[in-house]
Amino acid sequence: MDRTDYKILHILQNNARETASNISKEIHLSVSAVIERIHKLEENHTISKYTIIVDDSKTGNTMSAIMEVALDKPKYYDAFAAAIQEMDHVVSCYYVTGDYDLVLKIACSSSDELEKIHREVMSLDGIKDTRTHVVLKTVKNSYSALSDPDKDAPAKKNTIQK
Repeated sequence: MDRTDYKILHILQNNARETASNISKEIHLSVSAVIERIHKLEENHTISKYTIIVDDSKTGNTMSAIMEVALDKPKYYDAFAAAIQEMDHVVSCYYVTGDYDLVLKIACSSSDELEKIHREVMSLDGIKDTRTHVVLKTVKNSYSALSDPDKDAPAKKNTIQK
């Protein structure tokens, strides 16, 4: 990937519906070259899918919580991971290091619903402990950081060697 690919990704990350024509104008590349680059980014799975970001408060999910989950033994991981796939209110699940094994992001409508989700998680086999944090305010919500390796590199000098 080069700097142009990073520019395309940044534009698509801000608006996945941006046209190749508009991208080409912004990065000074032909439309066909932009389309070709996007196809390559899709083929090598740098772009894995296009989606939308929904405002949870508009869909009735006015409460968010972060739940840390400790498993009794590692053998319970696969069953837990499968069970979490079926829980619609669990919007993200991360396997992590530290005192807890997994971190869940939960979107729900009320503290009563959060309590129900908590009981559902606690009823799964192999759960040793949980710790739940209610989100008071979302300060930043981004899905991927784009680190351009050339961004902070010193400019290359065009020198002629004799």
